Amino acid sequence: MKKTALLSMLLAFALILGYVEALIPLPFGVPGMKLGLPNLAVLITMYRFGNKEALTVNVARVFLGGFLFGNLSAVLYSLSGALVSFLVMLAIKRLPCFSITGVSVAGGTAHNCAQLVVAMLVVQTYQTIYYLPFLLISGCITGLCLGLTAGQVMKRLPAWRSDL
Repeated sequence: MKKTALLSMLLAFALILGYVEALIPLPFGVPGMKLGLPNLAVLITMYRFGNKEALTVNVARVFLGGFLFGNLSAVLYSLSGALVSFLVMLAIKRLPCFSITGVSVAGGTAHNCAQLVVAMLVVQTYQTIYYLPFLLISGCITGLCLGLTAGQVMKRLPAWRSDL
């Protein structure tokens, strides 16, 4: 019961961060470029509860956030990015040389790459590849900031047992 409540709070936190992110205008002129704030909740869930729980929070926040603050197109792009970035984070997390920050950077860049591939398929042109350098840089920067933040948050959270 306690685990369900904590995971629900993390999902609510991800939705709030998604809403806040939607309110922040980014002046870079690259379509789809976002800060990735909801990934903070996914990282915390992954490291505190496990991969299955993090995947559940991730997918739930994409669908709920898309229906609350976006549209079906937003769900398509977000889901593709969320699933690919989750798989990359899962693989990177298993390597002992990567911290939560490295996992976050890998997830941020993978998210942007996946969304770019979906955009190429949807608009049926490869010209969107020109956004790749900007999206890789933004994925690295935001992934770094979110990873550092997640690391600091993890230090300050009470020790939750994963067997709740």
